[in-house]
Amino acid sequence: MQYGKDYHYVPVTSVKSGKVTPVRSDVTMLTIQISNVIFIGTLGIDGYVIVDTGMPHQAEEVIKTAKDLYGSSSKPRAIILTHGHFDHVGNVIELVKEFDAHVYVHQKELPYVTGEKAYPKADPTVEGGLIAKQSFLFPVEPIDLGERVHALPPHGEVPFLKEFRWIHVPGHTPGQIALFRARDRLLIAADAFVTTKEENLYSVLTQQKAVSGPPKYLTPDWESSKESFLKLYDLKPEFAVTGHGLPMSGKELKEGMAHLRDHWQEVAVPDHGRFAPEKTEE
Repeated sequence: MQYGKDYHYVPVTSVKSGKVTPVRSDVTMLTIQISNVIFIGTLGIDGYVIVDTGMPHQAEEVIKTAKDLYGSSSKPRAIILTHGHFDHVGNVIELVKEFDAHVYVHQKELPYVTGEKAYPKADPTVEGGLIAKQSFLFPVEPIDLGERVHALPPHGEVPFLKEFRWIHVPGHTPGQIALFRARDRLLIAADAFVTTKEENLYSVLTQQKAVSGPPKYLTPDWESSKESFLKLYDLKPEFAVTGHGLPMSGKELKEGMAHLRDHWQEVAVPDHGRFAPEKTEE
């Protein structure tokens, strides 16, 4: 197993880095710099699942949190990756080795985690702020998890999480998934939408809440992104955990998602840059 040749520590963080946030009785979020790691399982009981693994070179923090939550001898049953971007897979190899774990991704995401295909380079010319301008530094080379990575079951089943189903939400990446639990309408949205303006340095540093589209600097397919967001909107989630930003629930979440739905073009979509949709004359 190996990371991409361009993998390195990315010097951007938030005031919430290292904070452990309870979401539901069996769901906990750990913020690693500017991205989130999610633990699903009853606290103190072995047999949990980790969703995404955070920013590179932060494995000790993720491992410590897992053991604090579930016990020093506990091991996750699986690691689920919502997609293969560096800020979601940054510690996966260390976790696989520490816990002897297996990893699951969508079939269309396999090339990016088996060393076959690199993501498009980020576009630092999009509007939004300093994080966007620095995005040319972000790793995009594929990692290689070898025989430890597997395609998710084809019909929405999530290994070891019987109450959840996975939902294909492409656009940000070809194989991005979200997870949804109908019982309490809990949504793990990955980067199909996020709850802070990920392009803006102040918003990222302070984790200022705002329902926003996927990061503009690293989203190549905006038509699919909109379709994916609407798919999640139609689920009417009551609780949402996203790849970036703080959890949201209730009225705040509903109004934020409705605003993004109604103003998708001006809020989410870049008006210039390499990934901006071509404008058509009316």
